Amino acid sequence: MKNLLRPAIVLLLALTVVTGLLYPAIVTALGQAAFSHRANGSIIEQDGKAVGSELIGQQFDAPRYFWGRLSATTPNPYNASASSGSNLGPTNPALADEIKSRITALDDPASAPVDLVTSSGSGLDPEISPAAAAYQVERVAKARGLPRARVETLVAQSTSGRQFGLFGEPRVNVLKLNLALDDVR
Repeated sequence: MKNLLRPAIVLLLALTVVTGLLYPAIVTALGQAAFSHRANGSIIEQDGKAVGSELIGQQFDAPRYFWGRLSATTPNPYNASASSGSNLGPTNPALADEIKSRITALDDPASAPVDLVTSSGSGLDPEISPAAAAYQVERVAKARGLPRARVETLVAQSTSGRQFGLFGEPRVNVLKLNLALDDVR
């Protein structure tokens, strides 16, 4: 028994050092060196102050801003520590009631893109579809007193294509778009 105890303790200590200290330190150093912005949460700063992350949605509900995908996190929307979907199934009446209440807040519910009336699986999506952004252009332009064409240009500039030209769908980061709108003089 004593012959097995010493090697087991040595192996435990060696693996603890390698997997608990060395590996995390190397991965952290590589992440900071190669992908510093992403490794630090993709924080967007304005005037030296953090205003949000590219990766987590924020609540915008004023008419002068583009609205993002709705958050299913409760009780505080877009709470990263409570990230989850609503877990409401398609036959659940609570889901139907939730969608109906969201639709009533829209100007033309019949043509509303689905991502404006449904929440995401994580409840934290920072992006909307270009169709959802286009749907909101008229309201935002009117609320800001800007020409529609100027707002459409900002949407186009804020639209990202498919990753590597192949994966996913085109998308618009709502925080970046709203910050660009705030910069318009």
